[in-house]
Amino acid sequence: MPPEKAMPPTLSPTGLSALSEFLATRIGLNFPRERWSDLERGIAAVAPEFGFSDAESCARWLLSTPLTHPMIETLASHLTVGETYFFREPRSLEVLENHILPALLARHGVERRLRIWSAGCCTGEEPYSIAMLLDRLIPDQRGWNITILATDINSKFLRKAAEGVYGEWSFRGTPAWLRERHFKKRRDGCFEIAPHLKRKVTFSYLNLADDAYPSLANNTNAMDVIFCRNVLMYFTPERVKAAAQNYYRSLVDGGWLIVSPAETSNALFAPFTAVAFPGVVLYRKTAEAEHRATVVQYPSPALVLPPEALTTPPAPIVPPEPMVVETMHAAPIHDAPSKPVDHAALSRNARECANQGRLAEATGWCEKAIAADKLNPAHYYLLATIRQEEGQTNEAVQSLNHALYLNPGFVLAHFALGNFRLSQGRHREAERHFGNALALLRQYPRGETLPESDGLTAGRLAEIIASVISSMPQPAAAGA
Repeated sequence: MPPEKAMPPTLSPTGLSALSEFLATRIGLNFPRERWSDLERGIAAVAPEFGFSDAESCARWLLSTPLTHPMIETLASHLTVGETYFFREPRSLEVLENHILPALLARHGVERRLRIWSAGCCTGEEPYSIAMLLDRLIPDQRGWNITILATDINSKFLRKAAEGVYGEWSFRGTPAWLRERHFKKRRDGCFEIAPHLKRKVTFSYLNLADDAYPSLANNTNAMDVIFCRNVLMYFTPERVKAAAQNYYRSLVDGGWLIVSPAETSNALFAPFTAVAFPGVVLYRKTAEAEHRATVVQYPSPALVLPPEALTTPPAPIVPPEPMVVETMHAAPIHDAPSKPVDHAALSRNARECANQGRLAEATGWCEKAIAADKLNPAHYYLLATIRQEEGQTNEAVQSLNHALYLNPGFVLAHFALGNFRLSQGRHREAERHFGNALALLRQYPRGETLPESDGLTAGRLAEIIASVISSMPQPAAAGA
């Protein structure tokens, strides 16, 4: 039987070139000539969702139409692979469990604070895998303030992740006891993750190619570990470098960036120190002047332990090199000059400390700002973000309410309260706060930057809130 004849392309080389340039500029997605066939298949798949019957008509329309957030989300869902599973790329997770986390837990043993970000989390398997590791390393997490932030550009993925329900395909390569220990089987044959693990992960919309980070507004600051695996491969080199710079600023000194083996590049991640482990290279934020790969001769113990081994805490592994931590020390509060107080400088100091995870200093600067100007709602909002990082939810909510008392039109305070209630599972209250924020945003021009937002525009926040609302878990189906 003769080989099947290939279908002729429906997009011309000129059209594919223009579309590739358009996507690189507007979304950051990289489609060089060797991937034009992937691009064409993606546009053909997305065309019906935009109301077109063929890829060519859809491409012409895209090139002549301003991209909206829903359009970007739809394009991203068809032009990137939303394929993942639990404990994917186990080498990275082995290093996390047996080297990075023990060192971080020892380092943060006094303040009991740990922050991890899964950037490009897809349908949630990665952040839930991290939560399972932490559940094993810290069986009793009372008194710990642990943040696992999971972000993605696709609201459908985030909705599925927040529901925490998975089929057999998400468990390929994992032992049966993993499901038995951490999941409950439903009547429909799917598996729902344990509630205490679900509560540990906060899912949120974020466009890595366009949104601002680090930012107190989206909780992407002062991270100890950032996972960004199988995401940056879709970006142009320029966007990868920009993301790497943002990740560097989002990490505390000594923090780690974990990418997939296919994305390893010392040139693209030049701000970091490359550290080589058996089978994987990770990137660390250090104060070294020279960034070089350091080979660490550690064996690679198996990641998935038998059930009887779960009761034995893993032995901490000595870090490969002395931890280098340099912090930018702001002047002590008691050394502040007696001349008129610079309120903006106090806020900047508080933000700088908060972004580096120095929360006690950040609180001191923020309280000094409040003492100097008790009627400024921005100070209370900033204090709320710091209290949130400290795990003091009630105090954070009180500060946000105080900010709204002083300025009922403070959009970011409404947005923050919505996020608090969402994280607590109080969805009706969350929707009310998000609705208040959307109503206030209608009074702003779309391109206007919101106060205290780290550059976030009114139109962008409206899109983010709409995406958050659409990704909120729906009521469970009867019989589930």
